[in-house]
Amino acid sequence: MTGSPSKAGDKEIWRMRLTVSLILCGSLMWLSGGCRGGLDGASGDVRVVIEGGGPFPEALRGRWQADRDGWQLVFEADGRISAAVISMGRVEVRPGATTTVPTRSGGQGVFEPGVWTTHYVPDTNELTVKISMDYVRVEMGENTLEGKSSDIFAGKVALSEGLWQAEWTTFTDYTARTPQGQTFKLATDATYGESKLLTFRKVQEK
Repeated sequence: MTGSPSKAGDKEIWRMRLTVSLILCGSLMWLSGGCRGGLDGASGDVRVVIEGGGPFPEALRGRWQADRDGWQLVFEADGRISAAVISMGRVEVRPGATTTVPTRSGGQGVFEPGVWTTHYVPDTNELTVKISMDYVRVEMGENTLEGKSSDIFAGKVALSEGLWQAEWTTFTDYTARTPQGQTFKLATDATYGESKLLTFRKVQEK
């Protein structure tokens, strides 16, 4: 009998996680009807580390798009990340700037970035990127999701092919709240996170 409440609670948390995931897949949209903007004036707290102190490869400059989960990263000539389309809501965020977008349910999504990092090793073509979101709040109808996340992408880049095979490890710490006052913790393991492989390709933009 003592295990029943725990099983019921686990089932309810799983149901809430699934509901939140499904809502987030389509809840956010820009007023203009798209999810991307220009790159003028992009700035903010971005750290760039190039082993050996050499230049950032020209072949890496531009927009890179993952084969799933919505991720896009835009690198400048010096290795700075000037914009990122994050997985949650497919929203484009710029470093050093809070992004606020409307949701289809009439609420708002607020995305505040933290420090972003680019680390490149020329000898091995190893590229590591860290995208930190210090604060995220999304209104989904009468429900809200609030918290923070950190996403790390690491792998070798095939510069001549415009291909980056990266292991994506995400660390999330979210709390979902219902109108009834229920709260559900939606967090990954603080040490290991959750990982999957992504393939990024360089996008040829006009």
